[in-house]
Amino acid sequence: MDVLVVGSGGREHALAWRLARDESVRRVRIAPGNGGTAAVGENVDLDPTDITAVARHAVRERYGLVVIGPEGPLAGGLADELAAARVPVFGPTRAAARLESSKAFAKRQMERAGVPTATAVAYTDAGAALAHLATLELPPVVKADWLAAGKGVIVPDSMEAAEAAVRELFAGVAGRARILLEDRLTGPEVSAFALVSDETVVPLGAACDYKRLGDRDEGPNTGGMGAYTAVPWFGAEELERAAAEIFEPIAWRMVRDGFPYRGVLYAGLMLTPTGPMVIEFNARFGDPEAQVLLPMLDGDLSAALLGSATADRSLMEDAMQPRSGASVGVVLASEGYPDAPRVGRLVEGLEPSSAADDGDVLCFHGGTRRRADGAYETSGGRVATVVGRGSSLAEARAAAYGGITSARLDGGRYREDIAARELQPIDTAST
Repeated sequence: MDVLVVGSGGREHALAWRLARDESVRRVRIAPGNGGTAAVGENVDLDPTDITAVARHAVRERYGLVVIGPEGPLAGGLADELAAARVPVFGPTRAAARLESSKAFAKRQMERAGVPTATAVAYTDAGAALAHLATLELPPVVKADWLAAGKGVIVPDSMEAAEAAVRELFAGVAGRARILLEDRLTGPEVSAFALVSDETVVPLGAACDYKRLGDRDEGPNTGGMGAYTAVPWFGAEELERAAAEIFEPIAWRMVRDGFPYRGVLYAGLMLTPTGPMVIEFNARFGDPEAQVLLPMLDGDLSAALLGSATADRSLMEDAMQPRSGASVGVVLASEGYPDAPRVGRLVEGLEPSSAADDGDVLCFHGGTRRRADGAYETSGGRVATVVGRGSSLAEARAAAYGGITSARLDGGRYREDIAARELQPIDTAST
């Protein structure tokens, strides 16, 4: 079958790469893709947020499956439009995608489903939110109740910082903002992933990502600077517990409330002293988590995603098998990221992975475009993710950093501590 992947980041390159390796897939197209995705398929010049144009293209080309990568088209209702046109689509409807697009909706659904999560209060008025802050002993987590490209969650280290966060978020979308003030949890964080189709849940795996720009978790929040899997302290048993206590209850609740969920569901978890609690849900594969998870899945990914899209439980459960070993992904970012990334700069030494590539080092492009002379240049902040694979985290980490050191980008930067905490005694002051 022909498959369309919607999106333009490293996640979409990884998805297209993995789907193109399936025997059942004849051709992969990516809309709009980036400079590197042309190595695995054909780029299509479409704006992912132009729901009508993407749906019209999908109907005309008769795709056997459309895979929606980023959150924007999901929140915009692309899955609804495609489903109405009877095009098989992997990704939740606009109503179901509110598990990501609205923190307040997600919190309410978790409470109704009995999913463990922190207590939070929603506010649409800055004055009321600031008044609530004055009653607290510890600064809460401040969350925007809208899509914010992975940067709408602020964990302040003081009440003054919490007040500044409240003012900043309300000022950013004046007149229509809603924020949540959420009790702070403590414990290690992990991201768990599962395929969901109505009430059917198939766990996929778990990964740890790094949000801060710099080593030792310093600097501003970003969309993600690296990730790794497998997580030594969150294995198959813990993933099954997450399926039973988190994914299955929320899937059941969504069906009962008339918002059946079909797609991948990403649960950001904190492992507290009383057990795992959900920090947030995402309605799609993470970026850069997808880049490390997908290379660790054997079998027919397209069949599993089609099973989710069409409620075929046998396809979902039988198509994929986890690969042994580990993978580590390191993101190369452009100078100025995340606030004002420099674009148009030459990128060398990062040849994008094609469908034939299956070695220890993979390279998934994100913010790149290809020049007329065949060279690559930056077009966004997160330029590429170099992924290393190995029989252990140590081997995978060595492969990833061996690959990224060959990159040449004026002003480019990457974190040097991805997965390091798993290979040495934990020092909370430096990790």
